[in-house]
Amino acid sequence: MAETFESALQARVDGMIDACTRCGKCVEVCPATAPAGVEGEPREIISGIIDILRLGEGHEAARKWASGCLLSGECIQACDYGVNPRFLLSMARVAMARAKNDVPTQRRNGVDSFRTVARDVNHLVRLQLDEALLQRLGQGAKRSPARAGEDALPDFVFYTGCNVLKTPHIALFALDIMDALGASYEVMGGPTHCCGVLQMRTGDVATSGRLGENSIDKLAQSKSKQVVSWCPSCQVQFTETTLPTIEKMRGAKPFEMTPFTMYLRKNLDRLRPMLRERVPMRIALHRHPGIRGVVEAAEDILRAVPGIEIVDLHQPAVGLQSNNLKVLPAYRRALDEAELLAAEAVGIDALVAIYHSDHRALCAHERDWPFRIMNMYEIVGASMGLHEDDHYKRLKIMQDADAILADCQDLVSKHGLDVATTRLAIQVMLAEQPAPLRAG
Repeated sequence: MAETFESALQARVDGMIDACTRCGKCVEVCPATAPAGVEGEPREIISGIIDILRLGEGHEAARKWASGCLLSGECIQACDYGVNPRFLLSMARVAMARAKNDVPTQRRNGVDSFRTVARDVNHLVRLQLDEALLQRLGQGAKRSPARAGEDALPDFVFYTGCNVLKTPHIALFALDIMDALGASYEVMGGPTHCCGVLQMRTGDVATSGRLGENSIDKLAQSKSKQVVSWCPSCQVQFTETTLPTIEKMRGAKPFEMTPFTMYLRKNLDRLRPMLRERVPMRIALHRHPGIRGVVEAAEDILRAVPGIEIVDLHQPAVGLQSNNLKVLPAYRRALDEAELLAAEAVGIDALVAIYHSDHRALCAHERDWPFRIMNMYEIVGASMGLHEDDHYKRLKIMQDADAILADCQDLVSKHGLDVATTRLAIQVMLAEQPAPLRAG
């Protein structure tokens, strides 16, 4: 009988459980244990995670640890036996979701989550871009022409994921920079190329596997079998869950996946001569260490920009990106507030984020603080003579759904958007504000 995605995934979980020595080092280095209220001896806590994975049950401390995981990744580096504790925590959350709900409920919850994300992405991107720019991001109404053989394939695929499309200027800067480098790529992403993480979170492993495998087959259509990814959540979902499982099923990995910032760092010698314009700014980098090497790569790229000085705010760097901290909302808010205060105290010109969810969480604060909130590729673009409008920040600073709808009336009409549905997406945008605005 052919191996299914579910059976292959379970076999990977079983293999890691067998390799785990329950030493507890992963618990010791985790930055989420204290904010999540996890108490207990580290060996007992990791043993509780194993109980969840094997029996569907575990003690309270283990369940708190699994639920409070921020995907920081320190646990991976701490393990001496090749186990990925972050993956095991993800699978523990899946097991908890499956124990909580029956299969129809799991599937319904997965569908509801997907529809909500698709609604918000599709409406917010259309409040900011015309059809030509949507087409450039692979989201236009017109389909790209069919390829004619191997020679028509791009060198690699640029995979946006879904949520960066809410802040499309970031993705457009990435395309501008790759174009300047002369890269041959095809853009894929959005809800039609789902990574399956939403369904996995609800416990619907079968649907997650089908969606992930379908997207993987699309992403594999390049000469090099290389994918450059934007979204860190998609990067982790594919490289730690879906791709290794597909490799176990098929006997080969369909492609390698590299975060965009790591890709650009590898091409820094080609990029450096294009960084011609001086950008005289003192900046602080908003940091998340979840994908090893990305923060360091971002620093290398920004230091290559003439005029940039990077200031260390000496703030904690935790999680994969801002969105992953929402499982601990009070901790997330405290981190943001402390960082804003530290940035004000040292007198920087801009607080600079790498990822899109960080920009969504922070950008409206520009209204009330004496520094700018930017994405790092705005700075790289400025040095290259490139510009993309940050409509998302401009709209969010309005803090008024009616004002935003009025401002975007032409695009609402041109794209045929339903006003009531668009308003719901705008309300989600405005509600995504972990630390309250000073005047709000």
